[in-house]
Amino acid sequence: MFKKTLYFLLLSMIFIGCKSMIINVKINKELDSSFFKNQFTGIYVYDVNADKIVYSYNGERYFTPASNTKIFTLFTGLELLSDSIPAFKYGVDKDTITIQGTGDPTFLHSFFKDSTALKMAKNYKKVNLIIHNIADKKFAPGWAWEDFDSYFSPERSAFPMYGNVIRIQNQNEINVVPAFFENKLKITDRSYGREEFINSFYFGKDRTRETEIPMIIDATLLINLWNDLLPNRVKLVKESSIKPAKIAYSIPADSLYKRMMKVSDNFLAEQILILASSRLFDTLNSSKARAYILENQLKDLKQKPRWVDGSGLSRYNLFTPISFVEVLTKMYKKIPKERLFSFFPVDGESTTLNDSISKKDTRYIYAKSGTLGNNYNLSGYLITNSNRVLIFSSMNNHFMQPNTKVKEQMQIIFEQLRDNY
Repeated sequence: MFKKTLYFLLLSMIFIGCKSMIINVKINKELDSSFFKNQFTGIYVYDVNADKIVYSYNGERYFTPASNTKIFTLFTGLELLSDSIPAFKYGVDKDTITIQGTGDPTFLHSFFKDSTALKMAKNYKKVNLIIHNIADKKFAPGWAWEDFDSYFSPERSAFPMYGNVIRIQNQNEINVVPAFFENKLKITDRSYGREEFINSFYFGKDRTRETEIPMIIDATLLINLWNDLLPNRVKLVKESSIKPAKIAYSIPADSLYKRMMKVSDNFLAEQILILASSRLFDTLNSSKARAYILENQLKDLKQKPRWVDGSGLSRYNLFTPISFVEVLTKMYKKIPKERLFSFFPVDGESTTLNDSISKKDTRYIYAKSGTLGNNYNLSGYLITNSNRVLIFSSMNNHFMQPNTKVKEQMQIIFEQLRDNY
């Protein structure tokens, strides 16, 4: 019996070895083409069940990851947060409640529509709100300054409201959320936007597309927004004799992770790191949360990344393909496959993946993309025709080709892996 088992294992090793040789020849041929000559490319592919490196090309080199950074943010949330999102910390004394922000981004958010804080605050005559317990600046290092009024760049804060954006719809009539800005929005001939240093918004009279514009978050605005909800009950305080020692929870954590990953929501990603820090420290500090994860759960990474934000908006981020595969592997070994794969865009069904990645009926890629100007990356899980799970990271930086052309070349490599391994 032992001899038969040994013989089977040897045959399996030879078979897998032959497959790896075929894969290497085919992918090397693609990468040797003129298309890849004038850009930086890194690919790392790992067979998790066989514990075998299938392919590596510049796998140990550092690349600008863009939104692939959200894979590390997902890992952080899964490691540090519970099954539900901590909405805020609070303490009660008679008719007064003190609420301290934890960074929960779901409060009155257009997608989640959570109202946990409002429902609880309604029960008290006086509401003390602590929002100054955050060390993070509004924007992370390396974010582009000109994106201040772009939908993908809301400010970070301790107690977000409405996703820290105003939402404008124009279906027969103008509708603005939050309602505080209803009579303050200027209808103009310009498209849309906000003045750089004040909450002065404008919207094109002929524009019909639903539009989000980031707000400048400050104490005055928050009081105004709360006064619209609970007139004359809420005041901002830096500290209170009523200690906010209890935690109130809002939505299931998985729903936040799925939204962050599938629509590549930068704001949610940033706030997830702030939420993670709320479980570790008295002061909200995403930088300390990142450092904690790197020094503990990820202390064994072969190449320590330069990790400066949660979303990947910053070009200061630097990660290697190997690092992404290592983190994806940790999640694969710890989290049931069905749940884990549900966090990731599937083939071409999500806005974060292009239809050119997979034109087959069978879905075989569960992965997160990352796009910045002249950069496109994709990291995740690939299911081969032989039903093996490959964990991969494919990173492309500093190319001058259109993104679609890069994706087409990547698709060729993915199909080689799918069909030949």
